[in-house]
Amino acid sequence: MTETNNTAWYVVHTKPRQEARALENLQNQGFNCFLPTMQVQKLRNQKVQTITEPMFSRYLFIQLDDQTQNWGPIRSTLGVSKLVSFGPQPAKVPAEFITFLQEAPIETIERMFNPGDQVQVASGPFKGLEGQYVAHDGETRAFVLVDLLGQPQKLRMAVESLRVV
Repeated sequence: MTETNNTAWYVVHTKPRQEARALENLQNQGFNCFLPTMQVQKLRNQKVQTITEPMFSRYLFIQLDDQTQNWGPIRSTLGVSKLVSFGPQPAKVPAEFITFLQEAPIETIERMFNPGDQVQVASGPFKGLEGQYVAHDGETRAFVLVDLLGQPQKLRMAVESLRVV
């Protein structure tokens, strides 16, 4: 859909973890939609994996013509919960914001831990010990700098046993 004077971007609230489903179904109906995503590191099956997930959990954006387009089918689209509204008015999003999101580099990765983060060991023999995250060592291990006996020590620990303080 080309942008005209009557079109604006609105916010669609989706059902939990159904952003991609709602996006696909809305696009299949001819709506112009945008789902911003980002790459994040998550612990899956005892391995750190980089996955793509929605930038705004349970939200996506839709461009609608407020004079000629039928908005009725949006509510009953699979994956969609509702159009976000303030009172009777659907919430508009500035086109500049959508342009900014569309042009943002997608190579940004939200890491579980960044060098320098204060972490605490949540399980194992060092449970409760606090230290500084240094680096990732493979898929399941990390180096943590801790103070043992008055000296800084670099320990190699399982990533799943660490939590940000």
